[in-house]
Amino acid sequence: MNTNWPLWEVFIRSKQGLSHKHVGSLHATDEKMAIENARDVYTRRNEGISIWVVESKHVVASNPEDSESLYDPANDKVYRHPTFYDLPDGVKHI
Repeated sequence: MNTNWPLWEVFIRSKQGLSHKHVGSLHATDEKMAIENARDVYTRRNEGISIWVVESKHVVASNPEDSESLYDPANDKVYRHPTFYDLPDGVKHI
């Protein structure tokens, strides 16, 4: 494998209505090859119904050391945490 190929992050959605989950990374020359390689590597047993690939250089992440300044302001907004709502029995995946 040529390690000069770009690194891609792979996300798979396992079922309709669920979120995509990061499953790993791989090297590929372009997005088409990244999708095909992701299919071959991460969905060999029909684990997914949708594949997303993102070139790693385009992923921006927060620094764990900044977590206090990023997340503390949200603690005083209880309406963002729907823990006090009653959900009907038929609602799934929430």
